[in-house]
Amino acid sequence: MREITQYGSTSYDELKNLVNSEAKKLKIKTVFFQSNIEGEIVNYIQNLINDKNSWIVINPGAYTHTSIAIRDALQIYAQNNKIVEVHISDINQREQFRKTNLISDICNKSIVGRGVQGYIEALEYINEQ
Repeated sequence: MREITQYGSTSYDELKNLVNSEAKKLKIKTVFFQSNIEGEIVNYIQNLINDKNSWIVINPGAYTHTSIAIRDALQIYAQNNKIVEVHISDINQREQFRKTNLISDICNKSIVGRGVQGYIEALEYINEQ
């Protein structure tokens, strides 16, 4: 459940189709993971820690502002891999508490306020690297 005025009406399945279509054009392999449970997100990232030279495109939602556990997992992942942070809304133009970002300093790039297009921009960025 999301605020349509902040995040638009694109469904998760529509987003996955959009991303997969662009990834196919760019010859980028994608794997999707979504959870509202912080520990599941941490476990997923920790399962990727032994990867080398891979990328995570992550939208941690409200956990951006609160989760040291996700930050810690991402920081270890970033030792051998890269991260793009995406936020559909512009978190810098929203409530004061959303201005605290616990992960931006360990991300290679942050894309905020570009709607679902931000995910496409993330793929294009990865493709350019």
